[in-house]
Amino acid sequence: MPKLTIALDDVDHELLDLLQHDSGRTLRELGDLVALSPSAVKRRIDRYHKHGVISRQVTVLDPNRLPAVMLAVCLVTLERESSRHHETFRRRLLAASEVQQIYDVSGDWDYVVMVACSGMAHHTEVADRLFNEAPNVRRYTTLFVLDPILTSGVLPTRPPHT
Repeated sequence: MPKLTIALDDVDHELLDLLQHDSGRTLRELGDLVALSPSAVKRRIDRYHKHGVISRQVTVLDPNRLPAVMLAVCLVTLERESSRHHETFRRRLLAASEVQQIYDVSGDWDYVVMVACSGMAHHTEVADRLFNEAPNVRRYTTLFVLDPILTSGVLPTRPPHT
């Protein structure tokens, strides 16, 4: 999917930052924080959705408060480098509800895949389904998360002020 650019002003950057930290605020609360009316805030948020800046809104759970959650980082290298093989592998990952994040990376590994499971047996089933049974996976290794210290999904919208 091609990246579409959207012009963002200082208020947009501030509003996007506020939304990333707590999207549950009311339009009035957000407006008070960025000096806009609730209707102006709504128009901006609608524009972010229209241009894909906001792709979806979710509730972020704290994995430290959910004892049954097992997080793992899986590093994966594919056998062949064709775009068809990569696309097939990506579709397999995108179809798995346990996959939380997927990164196409440079270096010795082709992908970093973040997985959330309900225990070791579940993880074994997921690893078999996603990696062992995949025809194009050359190798993978799993790093189990011992302590999820920070699980933020907050992205910078501009370089920091210097």
